[in-house]
Amino acid sequence: MSDRRRRKSLTIFRPEISALTPINEPPDSAPAGGLLKKRRPTTLFSSSPTSSPTSSDMPPSSPASPLTPIKRTDSQSSLRGLLPKSRPRSLQKQKPGRPSSIFGSFRNSLYSSQEEDNPLARTTSKQDSVHSTGSAAALNYGGSILEHGEIQTSGGLFKKKNQYFVLTDTHLVRFKSQERAFEVFPSIPSSLGRSSGMRHSRISSSGSLNELHTASSGESHHAIQLHDIISVCRLDDGKPYFSIEINHMDEETNYVGAITLQLYDPLEYNVWTSSIRGAVIKARLNDPQPFSQNLIQHTARVLEREHDYHPNSFHLFKVIKRSSKSAIRSSSEDLTKVHSTICILAFGIHKMHLVPFPRSSRNASNTSLSDMNAVSNGILAVTNLKMHETDDAFSITCRVPFRQSTTLYLASSLVSDIALTIRNGIDFLKPLWGESSMTWEVTSAVENGVWTIEPPEDPIAGYDRTLTAYCAAYNVDPSNIQYTVHDDCDDAPVFELLQPADNGRTRYSALELLAIMRSLRYNESFSTLSFRNVSLDVLHNLRDHYGTDHVPLTTKSGIPMNIPDEENATLLVQEIRALAVKCRRLRRLDVSYCLTRRFQQQDETAQDPGCGICEALFPLCAKQWTNIDWIILNGIVLTDVDIDYIFSAAIDKSCHFRALDVGYCGLVDRSMHTILQAMFHQEATMESINLSGNLARQEPKEIENQLGHMEFIRKVNLSHINRISSPEPLIPANMLTKWKLVDLRLSRTALNEQSVEALMMYLMDDKSEHLRILLLDQCRLTSTEASFLLNAISQKPGRARKMHLDLSENRLEQHHEALVDAIERSCSPVRLTMQMMEYKNEKNFQKLIEAFSKNTTTKSLDISKLSLPIDAGDDTCKILNRLFTENRTIEEIDISGEHTHIEAAQYGNGLNHALAGLKRNRTLQVLRVEHQKLGLQGASTLASVLEENTTLREIHCENNEINLQAFTVLVNGLERNTTVLYLSSMEFDRAWTQKKVDREIDNIRENPVPSPVTRMSSSTKATVNRTLGRTLGRTIGSRKVFSPRNNHENHSPKNSYTDTDFQAAMGSLSQNWDREVARLNGYLDRNYNLAHGLAPDGQPLLDIDRPETSESLATAIRGYNIDDKTPTAEVNRQLVVGDKDTQEKEYDVEEKEVSAEDNAYESEGDALVMGKH
Repeated sequence: MSDRRRRKSLTIFRPEISALTPINEPPDSAPAGGLLKKRRPTTLFSSSPTSSPTSSDMPPSSPASPLTPIKRTDSQSSLRGLLPKSRPRSLQKQKPGRPSSIFGSFRNSLYSSQEEDNPLARTTSKQDSVHSTGSAAALNYGGSILEHGEIQTSGGLFKKKNQYFVLTDTHLVRFKSQERAFEVFPSIPSSLGRSSGMRHSRISSSGSLNELHTASSGESHHAIQLHDIISVCRLDDGKPYFSIEINHMDEETNYVGAITLQLYDPLEYNVWTSSIRGAVIKARLNDPQPFSQNLIQHTARVLEREHDYHPNSFHLFKVIKRSSKSAIRSSSEDLTKVHSTICILAFGIHKMHLVPFPRSSRNASNTSLSDMNAVSNGILAVTNLKMHETDDAFSITCRVPFRQSTTLYLASSLVSDIALTIRNGIDFLKPLWGESSMTWEVTSAVENGVWTIEPPEDPIAGYDRTLTAYCAAYNVDPSNIQYTVHDDCDDAPVFELLQPADNGRTRYSALELLAIMRSLRYNESFSTLSFRNVSLDVLHNLRDHYGTDHVPLTTKSGIPMNIPDEENATLLVQEIRALAVKCRRLRRLDVSYCLTRRFQQQDETAQDPGCGICEALFPLCAKQWTNIDWIILNGIVLTDVDIDYIFSAAIDKSCHFRALDVGYCGLVDRSMHTILQAMFHQEATMESINLSGNLARQEPKEIENQLGHMEFIRKVNLSHINRISSPEPLIPANMLTKWKLVDLRLSRTALNEQSVEALMMYLMDDKSEHLRILLLDQCRLTSTEASFLLNAISQKPGRARKMHLDLSENRLEQHHEALVDAIERSCSPVRLTMQMMEYKNEKNFQKLIEAFSKNTTTKSLDISKLSLPIDAGDDTCKILNRLFTENRTIEEIDISGEHTHIEAAQYGNGLNHALAGLKRNRTLQVLRVEHQKLGLQGASTLASVLEENTTLREIHCENNEINLQAFTVLVNGLERNTTVLYLSSMEFDRAWTQKKVDREIDNIRENPVPSPVTRMSSSTKATVNRTLGRTLGRTIGSRKVFSPRNNHENHSPKNSYTDTDFQAAMGSLSQNWDREVARLNGYLDRNYNLAHGLAPDGQPLLDIDRPETSESLATAIRGYNIDDKTPTAEVNRQLVVGDKDTQEKEYDVEEKEVSAEDNAYESEGDALVMGKH
C-alpha cells in the first residue's frame, strides 16, 4: 500500500463527510529501539482515558452512553502478554532417525536472539537482514525472516509441485521453488540436501480464483501482507493431517483469499500457527492500517438504522464468520463462498452487529438494503464468550428470554480486543453489578486486561443506563417505562414503578418487566422497591424453558441456595427471589394490587399454586438470606399455600419481620387466625399491621390477645373490617397507649360509642403526641362525636396539632353546632378533610364556612364534593368570599366539585364571585377548584386574581368546561404573575372542547340550511356557519369571490362546507391550543427560575406576542391558512353573468351584515376580559 497509516481497530469514529466523525487519529511515530510496547487503542469499553484520540474532556452527546472514566487493573501492558509464547526448546529437538525438519524453529521468531549453530539446516528461523541485497528491500517484504521452508503442494488432480513459504515480519510469501526464494532472500540457502525417507508437509490453497490463477500463471511468487490477514484458525476436519486456515483481505483492492495449510507433524503445526499469529499481531502494532471511508460509512448507516450509533461507542473489527464450531473448509469448496464469510463486527451503544462486508463493485453511496441486513444482538444478551489460546477462533452465545440461544462462531486476529470490548461493555452498561452475568472463558492475558469500571456518581443514572441497555437487548422501547425515585417513606430512597407512558396500554409486557427487574439486581441505591398498582400478571405462571442463565443460584455473599426445582419456577418467583438475595440494602417490598386473582373456593385451593410472591420471599426470610423485613401484600388474594409460606417463616423469631400488610387479601376466619398467630411470634419487632378489607370477622378480644403485646407498633390499619357486634371498643384505650402510633386508619369501620370514647381518651393522653394520621371517614360519626375528638386533639385551644384528621362521609349535619363551635375555637388539627358532606340546609354550611374564617389552626382544608340542595346562593358565595379574604391561616384549600352520571356536586355560578376574594388573600398557596363549570367567566375571574395575587403557587382547575378562549384568557393573566409555579394545561378541557366542536360540525352536516328559529336558539351553530362562510367566501388569496347566497336562482340545499373545511377548523383549534400550552410553559419556567434565583431562559414574552382570544369553532377558523385548500364557496358556486359592479355592491352589503353579527356575538366576551389588554 502506498499510504500506510496506523490502524485502530477499537477506536472508530465516523468520517467528516456526510456529517460523520473522523475514524482515525494521526499516525504515531514508532518507538525508537527496544521492545515494542502495545499501545492499547482508546475505546469506550476497553481503553485508558489518557490515550483517547479525541479531547479528554469532551462530553458525550448521548445520554444513554456517557463516557465514564475507565481504569485498568494492571497498568503494565506489553506485547509479551498478547503474543503467543515460543515453543519450548525440548519440542524442537529431532527424534532419532528422523530427517531434518523443513520448517524453521519458532524459538527465534519474536523474542529469541539466539541463532542456529548449523547454517546449512533444511529450515532456518534466523532473522537475517535482507536489505544488503536489495531484492527484498525493493519488493518491501520486511526486514527479518521468521520462518521458511519447502513445502509440497497439490496444484490439482494428480499434480504436485514443491513451493517454498517464507514468513517475514511484514509478509507471508509463497515461491515456486527455493531458488526463487533465494533470489529475493539471499540468506536462504539456494539448495538443501534432502533425505529420501523424508515425509513432506503439504499446503493446498483454497483461496479465491484470482489467487489460484496468479500462483499457476508462471509468476515466481505471491505475497500476503500480514496486516491483511484476518484470522489464523486450526481446522478439525477429521483428516489424517493438521490444517491451518488463513483468511486475508486487501481492503484497497478488495482482494479476498483463504489458504489452508495441511501438515503431518504436530510440532510443525504448532510452530507455524504460533509464528503466523505472532507475526500478524506484531505487524498490526508496527504498521496499523485505517479502515476505508466507504466501509466506515456503510457500517455507520447500519447502526444508525438500529438507533445504536454514537461516535464514542463505535468500534469495528474484521472477522470471519464460520458456519460451525470446526469451520471445516476443504480445498475443493466453492471459492465464491469465501467472500460471504468476511464480516464486520461493529459495536454500538447497546448492541453488537455482524454486518456483511459490502460488495467490491459497490461503494457506500449505493449500498443496497440486502448488504445492510446485519445480525444484531444486545451486549447484555451475551451469555457466553469462549476463545482459544492456540488460534483466533472464538464464539459468542446470546440469548433473550423465551428464545433459544444463538451462537456466533467467529475468528479474528484481534480476538483479545473483541473479548475485552464485550466484557468492558457489559461492565460499563451494568456498573452496579458485582459479578459478571456471562460465562467468561478467555486466556489469562485477556483476563488481566479487564478494566475496572468506576460506578457512576449518580446511582439513578447507573440504573437508567442498565435499563436502557436491557431494553435494547430485548427489543423493547425504553421510553414507555416510567418510574420515580422519592423519599416519602421511612425506608428511603424509594424506587416506584409507574404505569406505562403509552396511554393506550395499561400493562407492561413480560420483556419490559424483565428488563426493569433485572436492571434492579445488585442495585444498592434503593431501600424500598414499589410495584404498587403495576400488573405483574404476565409473569405469573410464565416460564422460560430455553435457558437458566438468569436464575440466581447463590446469594450476593456467594452462599449456594440449593432451592429445590428452582430452575422450573415461574419467572415471577425467580425475579422476586433474585431481587431479594442480590440487593442487600433492600428492606421493604411493596407489591400491592400487582396480581389479579379471584377468590378461590374451598375445593379449588388445593390446586392453586399460590400467588408466587410468598413462595419467593418467605423461604429466604426463614433462612436469613435477605434483608427484606417489610412486606406489603395488599390486594393480592392469598390461598392456603401462601398462608403456609407466611406461617412457616413468621413462627421463627429470627426472621425479625417489621411489617406484614395483608389488607384486602381475601382472608377468611381460619386464615386470619393463622396470620394473627404468626404475627404473635414477631411481637418484638412488628411495626405495622394491615388487616383491612378481609372477609374474616374480627372479634375485639382476639385483636387484643394477639396484638396487645406488641410494643413497637407504629402503623395500624383496621379499615373496612367485619366486626362482631359487642359493646366492647374495637381497640381499648390501654392498648392504644401502649403502642407508639404514627398512623391509625379506621376508615369504613363502624365505631360504637365505646370505641369513640377509647379514641378520645387516647388522644388526650400524652402518648398520642406522635400520631400524625387519623382516618375516620365513613365511621358513622355525628357532629357531637366529631367535636369530642377535636377537643381531645387540641389540648390547648389555639395551638395547632400536626395531624391529618379525615372526617369525610360522616353524619356531620346532626348536632352541627357542636362541630362548628369546635372549629371556631381553633380545635382542629393542621390538616382537616371533610369530603362529600351532605347538607339539607344551606345555612348549616354557611355556619361552617364562617367558623373556618375565624379558625387559626387549620392550614390545609378539603371540603370538596360538597352536596347542597341547590346551587350555592348569594349569601353562601359572599361567605366564601369572606373566607378567602379574611382567613390568614389556610395555605391549601380544595373546593372541587364532583360530576358523575348519577349526580353532580357543584357550587354554581356564584363561585366566580367568591373566587374574587383571592385578590386580597396573602396566605393561600395551593388552590384546587375542579369540576365546577367555571367556563369563560370563571377563567376571567382567575385571570384577574393572578394579576394581583402574589402568594399562590399552584392552581388546579381541570374539568371546568374551559374552551380555547377561556384558556387564552387564563394564560394572559399569568403573564404578569411571577409566583405561580403550576397551572393545569387543561387536557381534559381540551378534549371537552374538541368533542363540542365535533357536535357542532355534526349539527351543520345534518342541518346545512338552518331555519331562522334554529339560528336564534343556537348561536354557536349560527356563528360556525357565519364564520365558515365569511372565511371561505370573502377572499381567496388576493382575489375577491362572491357569496353563493347572492345567486338565489342557482342556490342548492347542498352542504355549504366540505370535510376539508372541517379538518381545517379542527387543525386550527389544535394548533392554537398547542400555542397556548407553549406560552403557559414559558411563563411557568420563568417563574421557576425567578423562585430559585436562576437566570431566565430565552427571550422574554412580550405583550405583542399574545394571541387574540377565540371562543368557538368560528373564531378558530379565521386564523387558519386555507390558501392551499379548495374552498366550498368555489366548489358550489354557480356565478351568473351580470354586472360586476352590481355584484361588488351586493358583496359589500353582505360584508356589513356579517360584521354586525360578529360584533354583537363577541361583544360580551370582549367586555369581560379584553378591556385591560
